Amino acid sequence: MEEADKIFLEYVVKALVDNPNDVKIDRTVDEMGVLITLTVNPADMGKIIGRMGNTAKAIRTLLRIIGMKNNARVNLKINEPEGSMRPDHGMGMGDMSGSHNTNSGLGKAPSSLKTVDEAMEDLKGI
Repeated sequence: MEEADKIFLEYVVKALVDNPNDVKIDRTVDEMGVLITLTVNPADMGKIIGRMGNTAKAIRTLLRIIGMKNNARVNLKINEPEGSMRPDHGMGMGDMSGSHNTNSGLGKAPSSLKTVDEAMEDLKGI
């Protein structure tokens, strides 16, 4: 099943949001891997991002695991709604060094994030 990642993401996101009909998922494949772009109703952005980005991080981790099962690198880009007033500090959350650019536009994770193995160990403790 080639698009298991897209089906999984659609199921999870539609279960989280108040406006499931506004969920739009685009999936592209290139030499870098799979890029899934998610667009939701602006009112639902907080539900997808979660406190301190934890929901988005968890979804990205699960998508990477699905990708590993299918020998693919899966990245998730969440489109910011038009007219967003989010401040851009130039640093990722929790990255005080300023050495990592997290706004690459490709949805790639910064190198300071945990490996999948570390994330799986964290999940075992839940």
